[in-house]
Amino acid sequence: MEKFDLELLKKVRLFNSLTAEESQDIGRKIIIKRVQKNEVILYEEDTNKFMYEILDGRIKVVQYTEDGKEIIIAIHNSGDSFGEISLIDGKTTTAAVLALEDSTVAIISKEVFYPLLYSNKKVLDNLLKMLCSRTRENIDNIKILNFNNASQRVKMLLIKLLQEHGEETPKGILLDIRLTHQDVANMAGLTRETVTRVIDLWQKNGDITVLKNRSILLSPEFLEEM
Repeated sequence: MEKFDLELLKKVRLFNSLTAEESQDIGRKIIIKRVQKNEVILYEEDTNKFMYEILDGRIKVVQYTEDGKEIIIAIHNSGDSFGEISLIDGKTTTAAVLALEDSTVAIISKEVFYPLLYSNKKVLDNLLKMLCSRTRENIDNIKILNFNNASQRVKMLLIKLLQEHGEETPKGILLDIRLTHQDVANMAGLTRETVTRVIDLWQKNGDITVLKNRSILLSPEFLEEM
């Protein structure tokens, strides 16, 4: 178990409006855990017992098909959370949660979650805003999958990711997230080979540049088209 860090907890959307005293009180009730890259944080059967808050790092939420193929449902950064809905309705989520990189997370049990909501209006208000945001995100995911054209699917996915991971630079907008072609394929519902063809064509045309750390730089002209 990691030592509680008040500054890290302030990054979490669920708790970012609390006073220092309120944050210290919550810090005594939650479990802080350091996880390694690719380590499973929550298994499917545990998703109605705990939720997590990302204090530092990056997490992915995945589902697996019958043939073992991984489908990435979401990628969460520092300040994001997962599992609130399952704690509320008591049903498990058909997804597992894994670390995309070395990360620090706060694990919150159902026994801690409900007293926090009932005793602190600010936590409840933040939760409602988060659930609204999650609903809009799911709608965007459905829109992406409704496109039959592979190139359009990948473009829509990039637009969605830029909203949370985009960083403006003199040469365009940097998608500051490490993604393999397989990651993009899993999120867009495509094969890796199809994604590779799309990205290779964009690179050849100078629309995007894939950097050594797998982040993507999108040219201003390509952004205008998008």
